[in-house]
Amino acid sequence: MRPNSLFAALLVTIVLATIVLATIVLATIVVPDRQTAQAQGSKLDTAAIEQATGLKGQLIVEENVFKVSKPRTDVKIAVDQWAMPPFMGLGSWAAFTPAHGGAMLMGDTVVFEDEVNPAMTAAFDAGLEVTALHNHFFFDEPRVFFMHLAGHGDANALAAGVKKVYDKIAEIRAANPSPGKSFTGTIPSPSSITAAPLEAALGLKGQSNQGMFKIVIGRTAAMNGVPVAKEMGINTWASFGGSDEAAVVDGDFCMLENELQPVLRSMRTEGINIVAIHQHMTHEQPRHLFLHYWGKGKAADLAQSLKRVLDAQAAVKS
Repeated sequence: MRPNSLFAALLVTIVLATIVLATIVLATIVVPDRQTAQAQGSKLDTAAIEQATGLKGQLIVEENVFKVSKPRTDVKIAVDQWAMPPFMGLGSWAAFTPAHGGAMLMGDTVVFEDEVNPAMTAAFDAGLEVTALHNHFFFDEPRVFFMHLAGHGDANALAAGVKKVYDKIAEIRAANPSPGKSFTGTIPSPSSITAAPLEAALGLKGQSNQGMFKIVIGRTAAMNGVPVAKEMGINTWASFGGSDEAAVVDGDFCMLENELQPVLRSMRTEGINIVAIHQHMTHEQPRHLFLHYWGKGKAADLAQSLKRVLDAQAAVKS
């Protein structure tokens, strides 16, 4: 073989060997799929979560989720006249997954009526969010509600927050094993609410009817391209009953999603009870959420509290 031909053959062999070697190296460093990257890139300290919550959990490897649960066995619950086992949907749970250098929390908490607002305040004090409050059943005795929790940040801090919520529930039941049947304080009847001080406190005109007083604040949205506003249900309202010295206020707050947490926190700071958090519509733009509330006290004080909640809502940047 001529020297030139030998050199060319040798060069081709070297090039091919280099390509093969490069292929092997690349194959060993190929970027893993998203789920694998999550599992390998940021793992949860499951033992620390169990220690922080005081509960044993389960790692669901395929979703990279660690989940703890706590069945409600402290109070017997009947649904539709049937003694319902916790397995059928009477268990609180909290799930954790790695997210943004920390963790994301989602959970559902089984609560009785007298536990809802203390547990909600405990969640806020622990830096958690509350994203929904509703029922799952009809004809349940005692009445059962479900409060959904959320959070982002350090997994151990989130887990400790969950424990604070569960501990508050346990504290209430330890003090009174049977769920309460009313808020404290009586409501006089018939109603005799004086409108003028409430209008002054709220900075809004309202309407009076048989000793009661009501204000309505409209917002705007669109559903399926059709504009909708106050009279189609896109509104916040408050109704006052009882007397000026012993009043009740109930109503509905209409909020954009980023307004929910500030409004909830402000409501609880003012001592107003949250009784439901949900949506009223589908496919509306922008999306609106609604919370229902119930407060008791002097009528003027309640109006001033609501004004501070409205101010907290107005301070949220859209």
